[in-house]
Amino acid sequence: MKTKIFLVLAALAFCFVVSAQQKPLRIGVVGLTHDHIHGLLGRKVKGDIDIVGIAEPNAELAKKYANIYGLDLKMVYPSIDEMILKTKPEAVMAYNDVFGHLEVVEKCAPKGIHVMVEKPLAVSVKHAERMKYLAKKYNIHLLTNYETSWYPSTNNAYELINSGKAIGEIRKIVFQTGHQGPVEIGCSKEFLAWLTDPVLNGSGALYDFGCYGANISSWLMKGESPVSVTAVTHTNKPQIYPKVDDEATIIIQYPRSQVVIQASWNWPYNRKDMQIYGQSGFVNCANANDMMILKSGSNIAQTFSASALPNDRRDAFSYFLNVVRGNIIPQQNDLSALENNVTTVKILEAAKKSAETGKTVDWISIPENK
Repeated sequence: MKTKIFLVLAALAFCFVVSAQQKPLRIGVVGLTHDHIHGLLGRKVKGDIDIVGIAEPNAELAKKYANIYGLDLKMVYPSIDEMILKTKPEAVMAYNDVFGHLEVVEKCAPKGIHVMVEKPLAVSVKHAERMKYLAKKYNIHLLTNYETSWYPSTNNAYELINSGKAIGEIRKIVFQTGHQGPVEIGCSKEFLAWLTDPVLNGSGALYDFGCYGANISSWLMKGESPVSVTAVTHTNKPQIYPKVDDEATIIIQYPRSQVVIQASWNWPYNRKDMQIYGQSGFVNCANANDMMILKSGSNIAQTFSASALPNDRRDAFSYFLNVVRGNIIPQQNDLSALENNVTTVKILEAAKKSAETGKTVDWISIPENK
């Protein structure tokens, strides 16, 4: 009898531990104007996150999403302060304009609330450095979400190059990122209002799609500082995008390698692909899953599908949960990590300056604004 009781108690204790480990992360949402919000609100319930409140001053927009996803409008608040006060989230995910990312961190950091923003981290180095200061001061996680961070191909390429030494030292990386244009693909009017605003978004295609290559290359280069940044921007469709660029090419020069980023709202299709050239081979990531490797001395390329990522790294939400819970400790140059994304903003700001002046920007000339 005692044995049975012991077994029952042990089983209950085990269930309690498992339940505690699986306790969902209480998430507050700031903003509904970024169309990536569909990825959160439309996500299947997995028990890892729990949306407890939404800060959105646009009542009509809130009603729109309430109708689409069956949200209770009682969980929507007109301000960040009220949402935090009434719902007490553990963490916040920001789906507002990029300029507004700083305000989110200013509101959340002093209260110990962790933050994940959509890419890029900030509109300027000044904003990025201020956000970094606050995150460090109040000991919060400040992460940046990119679609490509959860691509199996992105992560497999890193392993091939840096762990497997499959192609030798990197000599050149080329990124092609973008689509037909946000207006052309049907982005919402609320999204377009700030995405095509040079103040609220930093620029046009330069920031919108240049950030992917800057982020991934900083990771692949293990945080090595560039030597210089050169960029050219243009507006091919001024009748659609009168305020911002819709075409950008960025060249990031490193001591022994070069990165070329072609960011565009003029591609005939949606693309996020990269080619990595090393001393002894070449890796191509055509999309999230399809890859190819060609080694020097061989005329036959090997094509394959990238290996799936672990469950705790398959999307931004599970990753955020595991970081906050301490199951994952982000390394300094990880794709979502703060240091990487401050560097990404420095690259973007240098690229904007280069495009405006027609001159190459030396990396050492970029000040740290705190």
